[in-house]
Amino acid sequence: MEQPEDMASLSEFDSLAGSIPATKVEITVSCRNLLDKDMFSKSDPLCVMYTQGMENKQWREFGRTEVIDNTLNPDFVRKFIVDYFFEEKQNLRFDLYDVDSKSPDLSKHDFLGQAFCTLGEIVGSSGSRLEKPLTIGAFSLNSRTGKPMPAVSNGGVPGKKCGTIILSAEELSNCRDVATMQFCANKLDKKDFFGKSDPFLVFYRSNEDGTFTICHKTEVMKNTLNPVWQTFSIPVRALCNGDYDRTIKVEVYDWDRDGSHDFIGEFTTSYRELARGQSQFNIYEVINPKKKMKKKKYVNSGTVTLLSFAVESECTFLDYIKGGTQINFTVAIDFTASNGNPSQSTSLHYMSPYQLNAYALALTAVGEIIQHYDSDKMFPALGFGAKLPPDGRVSHEFPLNGNQENPSCCGIDGILEAYHRSLRTVQLYGPTNFAPVVTHVARNAAAVQDGSQYSVLLIITDGVISDMAQTKEAIVNAAKLPMSIIIIGVGQAEFDAMVELDGDDVRISSRGKLAERDIVQFVPFRDYVDRTGNHVLSMARLARDVLAEIPDQLVSYMKAQGIRPRPAPAAPAHSPPGSPAHTPPASPLNG
Repeated sequence: MEQPEDMASLSEFDSLAGSIPATKVEITVSCRNLLDKDMFSKSDPLCVMYTQGMENKQWREFGRTEVIDNTLNPDFVRKFIVDYFFEEKQNLRFDLYDVDSKSPDLSKHDFLGQAFCTLGEIVGSSGSRLEKPLTIGAFSLNSRTGKPMPAVSNGGVPGKKCGTIILSAEELSNCRDVATMQFCANKLDKKDFFGKSDPFLVFYRSNEDGTFTICHKTEVMKNTLNPVWQTFSIPVRALCNGDYDRTIKVEVYDWDRDGSHDFIGEFTTSYRELARGQSQFNIYEVINPKKKMKKKKYVNSGTVTLLSFAVESECTFLDYIKGGTQINFTVAIDFTASNGNPSQSTSLHYMSPYQLNAYALALTAVGEIIQHYDSDKMFPALGFGAKLPPDGRVSHEFPLNGNQENPSCCGIDGILEAYHRSLRTVQLYGPTNFAPVVTHVARNAAAVQDGSQYSVLLIITDGVISDMAQTKEAIVNAAKLPMSIIIIGVGQAEFDAMVELDGDDVRISSRGKLAERDIVQFVPFRDYVDRTGNHVLSMARLARDVLAEIPDQLVSYMKAQGIRPRPAPAAPAHSPPGSPAHTPPASPLNG
């Protein structure tokens, strides 16, 4: 899922705990005096937040902020939204890194320090604002296993203090409105010696204790004193948390490459003022207090004008499901020879009489959740990379049930049955081509684009992808359709290409064309193998992680197409079974 520009969120803190959250809390992160790891500039910090599991105490990555270039004092815009359980000790860990490349692998970046606390500690601090020193201890913790590892592997000095982290928490209102607005400025102060200015805006909401929390940054407009910034959208709760009269401060800066942005000036407003839209009330003088004190004839450092303002209620995944949207679930299974001979116990396709293999476990974990969003429970199941009888032709898009006209299987059990039957009839071969199954599902998704159906393709594979260029092109084409792709990698292969397809950090492109949405989620199955033998918990976590992005991907498609959810069908009146009123109404989206 591509995260919204200003948020990193997860729907549940630990859904396996079975508790009901008291409320949702938004955590804002700032740091001061970080270590400087860059030779010719300042560090480019990123903050990663981890939560600790209830049962096994493993640390699990919850989310990441954006990277801010060239600063030792970052104020991160992207928030962490967590469920707050009053009755639980919710352990949190914050790791800071200096980002040196586009790689999502944290071991490739310089470790700047970490801090531990509980959510209750932040919430219970004065003004719900907690300051803690960042340290590099004698050991750090492996981000996946939670086990100790030497911190000095990232260039750290054990025990050294590495600056301060500032954590602020605020309870979220239930407001689901999203404000969309656009600003321009006129005659801003010239700050660059050889040019004009490179202005950008920073928005803050005020807190009860008089401090401010950053909530949005615009893009930088290069070399102009009269910028027109792009339209942007922001949840009203992020802007004012439902308090329409809360002060909103806007600072205007001139961007500098070294991170020492020049302050041009500031002004204040409120949501209520902005909601008036374009008018004389929403032309603001940009004031630099220091210049005002020094210069008697000082008037302002330019003006900022609100060009447009609109607000609409944010639609959720459940709004669309209630309105009748059906999830069409398709499975594609890798039958390449690299999986090993299915008759041998070393094979990833080995059918043990005592336990499911990795393919069957992954399929069952994901399928058992997603099946509930498809009313007919008929799921197409495909295979790729095998030689088929009777002529031994290689296919990368064959039906597991043998029915070329209708590859659908009845329920998850039907898919497993067809999968086992295919293992007995086809010859594992190769190569590992994804493009045919992606195109197969894309064809079906393209046939219904009115919001009544959304396709999810689950690919389970063991190998290094062979048709990367064709797969990228197929995904870029599919990104404009009502469709998502989940890839689960089984076995011990290197899955670098799968991480690239995931597109969380760099949106994939093909022939110079960028994918309209991030529609791919990849996870390696080995990260979820529970050595205690408790497959129920480990597979539940697998399902949660691979399905976590589907709701946002579905909503992003609907928003891009301007499709609003239909009203949920009215509940039938109480009447005897069999009477006309007892018959459930047809889905309004499906007609």
